[in-house]
Amino acid sequence: MIATNAFLNLISLALLVFWVLLLIRVVLSWLELAGVRPPASGPLRSGYELLMDVTEPVLKVIRRIVPPVGMFDISVVVAFIIVIVLQQALR
Repeated sequence: MIATNAFLNLISLALLVFWVLLLIRVVLSWLELAGVRPPASGPLRSGYELLMDVTEPVLKVIRRIVPPVGMFDISVVVAFIIVIVLQQALR
C-alpha cells in the first residue's frame, strides 16, 4: 500500500512538472510572437532546447489526433486538459 502511494505521488509530481514545463513553453512562445528570440548559444539556449525536447513529443502526438483549428495550434490546451484530468484521477 505504501509503495502504491509513493508511486502515485511520483506520477503526480511528474505531471505537475510537465504542466509547469508546458506553461513555460506557452510563455516563451508568446515572447517569440512579441519579437523576443531565444539565444543562439549558451545555457539559456540549452534550457530552451531541453524544454522543447521534453514537451514536443507529447504535443506531436496530440497534433496528430487534434489538428490545428485554423491558424491556432490547440495541442497545448489539450495537453493541459489531459494533465489536469490525470492529476484529478490520481487523487
